Amino acid sequence: MRIAVSGTHRSGKSTLIDALSDLLPNYVAVDEPYHQLEEEGYAFAETPSVEDFEEQLARSIANLDEDPRDVLFDRCPVDFIGYLLAHEDRDAFDLDEWLPRVRRALRKLDLIVLVGIERPDRITLSASDDEALRLAVDEKLKELLLDDPYALEVEVLEVEGAPSARAKQVLEHLPVQEVQNKI
Repeated sequence: MRIAVSGTHRSGKSTLIDALSDLLPNYVAVDEPYHQLEEEGYAFAETPSVEDFEEQLARSIANLDEDPRDVLFDRCPVDFIGYLLAHEDRDAFDLDEWLPRVRRALRKLDLIVLVGIERPDRITLSASDDEALRLAVDEKLKELLLDDPYALEVEVLEVEGAPSARAKQVLEHLPVQEVQNKI
């Protein structure tokens, strides 16, 4: 299966990927596009620009084109649409231009696991974290994935609770033979 873990920054995505990697050792984990691009020398603005998020969106789409089955993706194209729609310069982003590519890419996923901000918040933020952006992106992602206003038509599982509970919810959602074959 091809599973993407989606959510705003500091929501527990990477922690969930780590837990799932331990539980599904035959799966390959793909790092989020930000880290991939940074490793390749891409210079992000101090405050990410629309262009920075579009670059990550393009990489996320490319990742879905390249990687084999049995993959855990840290983020998917919808994450970057959420950031772009919440960005202060969102009018510079042409969603309609990107939607056909995003829809094609998402067809290559079997499941998106949405890790939202919980109430009370389980994550302790640092002073440098942009709480307003974090909340806005969380809201946008829930709208995009759960309400599906752009007909993305992808299966979504929203998880909550402690990291071990989140991992258990994902495993329980997978077909029994998938879990048995991969453990």
